[in-house]
Amino acid sequence: MNEIEALSRENEALKAELKQAQLTCQMAAQMSDFKAGFLARTSHELRSPLNSLIGLHQLILSGLCENPEEEREFIEQAHQSSLKLVKLIDEIVDVSKTAYGTNHLDIRPLQLVQVFEQLQNRTHLQAANRGFPLTFSTPNPDLYAMADWRRFVQLLLSLIDTSIAKMQEGKITVSAQPSPKENSLWIWIDLQTPSNIWREPADLLQNSPEPLTIETAKARFNKEKSGPSPGMNLILAQTLLELMGGELQILELPEAQEESTTRLQCSIPLASPESIAQELQDD
Repeated sequence: MNEIEALSRENEALKAELKQAQLTCQMAAQMSDFKAGFLARTSHELRSPLNSLIGLHQLILSGLCENPEEEREFIEQAHQSSLKLVKLIDEIVDVSKTAYGTNHLDIRPLQLVQVFEQLQNRTHLQAANRGFPLTFSTPNPDLYAMADWRRFVQLLLSLIDTSIAKMQEGKITVSAQPSPKENSLWIWIDLQTPSNIWREPADLLQNSPEPLTIETAKARFNKEKSGPSPGMNLILAQTLLELMGGELQILELPEAQEESTTRLQCSIPLASPESIAQELQDD
């Protein structure tokens, strides 16, 4: 009987080791895909304003401008493209330094009510200008997340801003719910738009640029004025959340159940009562 029990325990231990090995392999594969997607997305995002900058200068140097006013317009557009490029590089470098530990995260309890107030103050005018109802469901005052304030607000803000910019119609609802079993907090951004705006292909380097003309140069510049693409914002938000012990998922909601069709689900660790008490005492 003892031998049977010993064999049973050994079998269970082997199963546990196998399961752990499978999870490790799966995580490694996912990380490999993520890095490949990140590199492709970053290369595409940097190449886009750079191509615009080069193209605008080519038009000016080739003497294709009709008059000095149009030449000055192209110089201004080239300047704006260069500023966008620098800003994008700064954002990517900041996230990369955080990932490698050069920029340290200030993880501390954050009251979700204050986070939502900050988000609402910084997004309501943009939503109103585009005619989209933007609703923030006030969370329980006792809900605290363990996160870095600046980066947490930054990633949520980028997701909401992108949703507003890319939606054609509908409404956006931001809400939160604790998940005590997982010791985490869910923040939901529900929006009435297809999820494919977030699911852009990772292999973007095969796309050939359009032939350079005055019309294509202007069209390219107007397209870039909206800032980084949804795919870039998504991958930066995913990176920041994972560095803070969270996760970002895109969920499809049945239309019969919810008016929204897409849910961005951000999970972040819940703050413990001890850490909250210490934070309140320090303040």
